[in-house]
Amino acid sequence: MRLIPVALALFWGLNWPAVKIVLSICPPFTLRLLGLGSGAALLLILARAKGLALLPPRASWRGIVIGGILAVAVFNLAVAWAQLSTSTSRAAVLTFTMPMMSALLAWAVLGERLDRRRGLALLLGGLGVAVLAWPVLRAIFADHDLAAARGLAFPLTAAFGWAAGTVYLKRWPVTGHRIVVTAWQLAVGAACALAGMLLAGETFPTQGWSPRVAAALTFHIVLGTAVAYWLWFVLSERVSATVAALTTLMVPVVGVLGAMALVGDRPAVADWWGFALVLAGAALIVLNLGGPRRA
Repeated sequence: MRLIPVALALFWGLNWPAVKIVLSICPPFTLRLLGLGSGAALLLILARAKGLALLPPRASWRGIVIGGILAVAVFNLAVAWAQLSTSTSRAAVLTFTMPMMSALLAWAVLGERLDRRRGLALLLGGLGVAVLAWPVLRAIFADHDLAAARGLAFPLTAAFGWAAGTVYLKRWPVTGHRIVVTAWQLAVGAACALAGMLLAGETFPTQGWSPRVAAALTFHIVLGTAVAYWLWFVLSERVSATVAALTTLMVPVVGVLGAMALVGDRPAVADWWGFALVLAGAALIVLNLGGPRRA
């Protein structure tokens, strides 16, 4: 259980620069159709190899569809547009206002309460995200750069979709093997991406497939989508919605460092303070994953 947040941090964190690289030749809806559709197919193949039934119980479909729309389709599509609207580093961090939204929704829907450790982690994470979001807010209000608003709106939309989907599935959990359920949730997201692709008139790119782009797409499909989503839903089943959300605060830190190494992002000095605050909040939760749960 303690290794799941570490794996999620690496897979989802490095998925940010991977997606940025693929977006250089692939439009957003098409990319999400490739990633989510291939991730769903890989998990169904794995389920078949393990001898699992490929269709979940009939009662599970409502949760699969709603969770797939919120936590998969809304999140992934908004993230793709976010990366086209602002830097990868800033998009990664702003998306992780999700733990704060998740904590608020969990309080309203699930009746979860924050103990002192989780409250402190939430505070540190919120301060870190605020530091990193400040340049976007300054561009909007001081420089009247309305285009910068897209760089704030899309990550926040992604965060809300993820938080709402997580809390919904915690309140109304679905039955069935986790691999199969995750595969069909990814398939729901892929169907939404296909609809967007057709409406937007996007076409599959036939040029620009360098080894770097192909490697980024492979990472995105296998580790950043199929494996990471499976691990996420396993984690969210076994701990509270707030704890599950807060553990992912490590993801934007890895994402920013990966963006620096792979796509040339260069964070400012203030960004490093934000990273430190976010990582401190995540550490408080990860170190307490094995502790008792509190209602």
